[in-house]
Amino acid sequence: MNNYVIGLDYGTDSVRAVLVDTASGKEFASSVFNYPRWAVQKYCNAAVNQFRQHPLDHIEGLEQTIKGVIKKSGIDGRAVKGICIDTTGSSPIAVTKEGRPLAFEKGFEENPNAMMVLWKDHTAISEANEINELARSWGGEDFTKYEGGIYSSEWFWAKITHIIREDEAVKKAAYSWMEHCDLMTFLLSDHSDLASFKRSRCAAGHKAMWHESWGGLPSEDFLNRLDPYLGELRSRLYTETYTSDEVAGNLNSEWAKKLGLSTDCVIAVGTFDAHSGAVGAKIDKNTLVRVMGTSTCDIIVSEQENVGDNTVKGICGQVDGSVIPQMIGLEAGQSAFGDVLAWFKNVLQWPLDHLVYNSKILSEEQKEKLKEEVEQNFIKELSAAAEKLSLEESVPVALDWVNGRRTPDANQELKAAISNLSLGSKAPHIFKALVNAICFGSKEIVDRFQEEGVKIDSVIGIGGVARKSGYIMQTLANVLNMPIKVASSDEAPALGAAVYAAVAAGIFPNVIEASKTLGSDFEAEYHPQPEEVPVYKEWMQAYKELGAFVENSINQKRKADVKV
Repeated sequence: MNNYVIGLDYGTDSVRAVLVDTASGKEFASSVFNYPRWAVQKYCNAAVNQFRQHPLDHIEGLEQTIKGVIKKSGIDGRAVKGICIDTTGSSPIAVTKEGRPLAFEKGFEENPNAMMVLWKDHTAISEANEINELARSWGGEDFTKYEGGIYSSEWFWAKITHIIREDEAVKKAAYSWMEHCDLMTFLLSDHSDLASFKRSRCAAGHKAMWHESWGGLPSEDFLNRLDPYLGELRSRLYTETYTSDEVAGNLNSEWAKKLGLSTDCVIAVGTFDAHSGAVGAKIDKNTLVRVMGTSTCDIIVSEQENVGDNTVKGICGQVDGSVIPQMIGLEAGQSAFGDVLAWFKNVLQWPLDHLVYNSKILSEEQKEKLKEEVEQNFIKELSAAAEKLSLEESVPVALDWVNGRRTPDANQELKAAISNLSLGSKAPHIFKALVNAICFGSKEIVDRFQEEGVKIDSVIGIGGVARKSGYIMQTLANVLNMPIKVASSDEAPALGAAVYAAVAAGIFPNVIEASKTLGSDFEAEYHPQPEEVPVYKEWMQAYKELGAFVENSINQKRKADVKV
């Protein structure tokens, strides 16, 4: 009997399971489940940047996708030796003492504050500002220093602080809080004691200010100054954390029966999707892996002796073992990448949704066919038209901050902007400006790493944008002035999770060896075009100038509002 492992990858819109043959590295089967409640934006309010997800979306997806890959493959469930789960993050959720999501308790079934607070939820901006101010002024350890020196509203403590101040009922009912990757791992595991359950090093180190040098999470004194609830909560969280090549437990009997698997199947410690994706793309030293989807995460690994106690300013953390055990994982990213283009698509599609698709002239069948055709060709045709624009044409300048800025120097209060518009600015010109903007935002991240002494020799792109848009990838190569390889698998994060599962199950000795067999190959490589590089360098300067103007304006307004 061959041995198999399953990588379960929870994205923003869906969860995907991949079944991998550990001998050949073949992706034997995959299955996708789109979150039904999220699809209709239940518990969300985009106007105030509130994005919440019901845990049932994730639990139903877990069952459907794992059953799906077993059914498709036709294998004996006993052959599955390990499972590892990666998720978006930071995405915390309130739980009971038994580790049950609060959303399942009476009275909280429809309460958005009892749902999982998705990574892109930015309702905690003021709380993040408060954490940053306290970290610099309280007179003790700066607990943000391994988080890039700036704590974000996208992260663990800021979100919890916001929820408990907004909702007294949730505050009183929540025994503890768990990251999404820890919750789903706990659900499957036979290790049912929440207090001793193995929490993710990746999640804790990058988002919860956990660091071994100060004994784990920020001190009780520090958290009490932020809010007494947090100081009390600290004792109900965790002290130790674990890398994802370790075993969190075995598959419990309830889920083994439900999924058709064996209780001999090990459950690896959970992780985040970008870090897992880097492993799935065979990350190596001095290689930047860009996970490109609705947002981006940028991952680099470095040997401990090269980083030491040096801290890289303005990134999303540097954590021992968050990607590869015994190596420092460094994370950065953009709060919006594909989302920038999705926003523009939604703007342009308004007349179609409200006029064309409601037309009485067209039959329902014609409307459906038209919708399919538009959906299939929308971005493709815009890309083709933008690519044909000559370098001499006047193109607007845009910022990519439609969902704030993650790195460098997190600031979720920032907004996007477009300048240099004229009567000649048509949809392809604006689209090109937006593509330029997301690539310039990427360049800012690369520049920050290099300014801080982190060497980058090569770039790997993974995810839907990397595989589907040659135009964006070529623009990125020109902006970065570096070659970029594209991983051939759509499932790099799930493959990375499968790598961790295979090591936890004892099939491979370590993550590096496992990734050589199970990681993705590469299908394309983009090289800088020498004639275009200097033009993009000039446009990049205009992007920086617009960014400085917008950021200064917003900061000045915030200071004025504080005075009032």
